[in-house]
Amino acid sequence: MRFSCSLSIRGRFVSQLMVSPLERIQVHRLLDRFLQYVRIGTTADPHSHRSPSSPGQMELGKLLVDQLKQMGIEHAHQDAHGLVWALIPSNVSTPCATVLFNAHLDTSPEAPGHEVHPKVIHAYSGGDIPLGTGESVIRVEQCPALKNLLGSTLITTDGTTLLGADDKAGVAVIMELAAMLMENPDLAHGPIQILFTCDEEIGLGTKHVDLKKANAVVGYTLDGGGVGIIDQETFSADLATVRFIGENIHPSLAKGRMVNALRAAGHFLAELPASHLSPETTDGRDGFIHPYEMKGGVGEVTLNLLLRDFETQRLTEQANLLGRTASRVEAMIPGVRVDVTIQRQYRNMAEGLKRLPQAVDLAEEAFRSMGIPCERSSVRGGTDGSLLTEMGLPTPNLSCGQHNIHSVLEFACLDEMRIALAHAAVLLDLWQQASRH
Repeated sequence: MRFSCSLSIRGRFVSQLMVSPLERIQVHRLLDRFLQYVRIGTTADPHSHRSPSSPGQMELGKLLVDQLKQMGIEHAHQDAHGLVWALIPSNVSTPCATVLFNAHLDTSPEAPGHEVHPKVIHAYSGGDIPLGTGESVIRVEQCPALKNLLGSTLITTDGTTLLGADDKAGVAVIMELAAMLMENPDLAHGPIQILFTCDEEIGLGTKHVDLKKANAVVGYTLDGGGVGIIDQETFSADLATVRFIGENIHPSLAKGRMVNALRAAGHFLAELPASHLSPETTDGRDGFIHPYEMKGGVGEVTLNLLLRDFETQRLTEQANLLGRTASRVEAMIPGVRVDVTIQRQYRNMAEGLKRLPQAVDLAEEAFRSMGIPCERSSVRGGTDGSLLTEMGLPTPNLSCGQHNIHSVLEFACLDEMRIALAHAAVLLDLWQQASRH
């Protein structure tokens, strides 16, 4: 199937949406969905050998399947690994590209994610936002996006857990998109594949995805902050695991015999760059090495580090730096052994998107048709879209109102979620038009 990038906005679907912008969206139902989903704890467990890694993901997935079936989507199901699949058939006679919409069910293990108590702020009037007892505060100085959200409906945490807007905002938007399409059969669209993945936060979101089953031409993840942002480039990423093997013995007998792996790990961390090549000191297109987890004792320590850069070849340079640092630590502490293992995670989606530039072009066109300012962005992270693109399905990422993710200061903007929903609907019509050319 061939596609045209030059499209006018004259489709029946688009024109109906644009007569009264967003009029078909049931905002209260969108909010209710989101509040229901975030109350189900789905924290990913990086130490689990199960798939999905936590039972809450199966629970949420089952709920979504039930809701999809209640909408009349007969093919909705949850597979053995917790992934939720649903196909909304085309309602037009001409062949159309199948568009996949994706979001992930899990939440980050970097902050507590169970017993979430969301708080809704209607018509935000500005200023800092105290959470719960007031010990945690979302400060405008640290979150300048708040300045652009006056009058909006915000959903926050109570300051003890993250909210889960990453990525239950995306889940709620896709679910409400499905409901709107099923309730309005006059809105023309091609085939739509819905896919909710598990364990995206620990790098396993697409491990069990079968692209033949998806049978899509293009995909979009809804997993980003703000509004009008199209992520067309991500980091490339590897995971480094460094093992420090020492020799433990009772401290009273330690002289000349103990080799303390904890000291070796401390020296290793101290040897890494502190003024550059760290998350705390980089922005823009600068990569980093991020030590984020360490466990062990005198006999053995395991240190995990994230390697990130937009230029994939620089990951090799970062790995070589770790190798050289390991050798220095071995020379510094006689008897210790330091092993560095590198695990591939995902690659910059920019290269894969070159195979189908329409994926980004039409997302941009949809925003323009709605009168929404938009920008193409390079995100300092990754999404399921990074891996789906690498697997062969071009999948840029779209914003859906997430803010302060992976933090107890996380919040979502319902107005931005609403725009994300309308944008997805317009985007579907553009793909329908492109398929006919």
